[in-house]
Amino acid sequence: MPIASCLQAVPGSPRPRCAGEGHGEPGQMGTPAFGASSTLGETRRGLRVPPSVVVVGTSLGGLAALSSMLRAIPAAFAVPIAVVQHRGKTDDDALERLLAAQTSLRVSEPNDKDPLEPGRIYLAPADYHLLIEPTSIALSTAPPRNFARPSIDVLFESAAEAYGSGVIAVVLTGSNHDGAAGARRVKERGGRVFVEDPATAHSSAMPASAIAAASVDAVLPLSKLCERLVAECK
Repeated sequence: MPIASCLQAVPGSPRPRCAGEGHGEPGQMGTPAFGASSTLGETRRGLRVPPSVVVVGTSLGGLAALSSMLRAIPAAFAVPIAVVQHRGKTDDDALERLLAAQTSLRVSEPNDKDPLEPGRIYLAPADYHLLIEPTSIALSTAPPRNFARPSIDVLFESAAEAYGSGVIAVVLTGSNHDGAAGARRVKERGGRVFVEDPATAHSSAMPASAIAAASVDAVLPLSKLCERLVAECK
């Protein structure tokens, strides 16, 4: 099936109604679990908190960037990864299948309240926001943000609230500013933000917006960014 930048395709099967419908922002989070940290900038014995979740956002050019990233992630990678790729409302599972072919890790479009598990890759379904909760994934049909559903800001902000300094946010190629506010919130909560170098990204607007909005931890070409991510998650 041809895959365009927005991955337009025939409608897939409908999903059940999900948490957060009718709410524009992530809801209140419970007590953090699965290694979560809700304390701003919390450290353990003077060291940065090990990552509990990786959140990735991308748009135009994202299929190639995500494919490269997944090929660089080893089979032993134990941190859950949640991904928002801007896509059409009626896309089917083609993106899931294409990304799954790039990695030995399990790639899936989750259902609402699926558990957040190590070594899995959670891909936001078409026309649903993807949120991180302390022990699970949530889906929402709240209004679009930055003209997008799924929205990168929604993913990043929910992860920051649930896991604080245990979050690594990754901003890849894209043609708008979605993810900039979320990157800023991740930094406010003590997490880390890695950004693809705008000079080498397929589309520079999204990485440049994140860099302007937050004091990011690294700006790197994609191959070096993947190396840094793997090293930080060991």
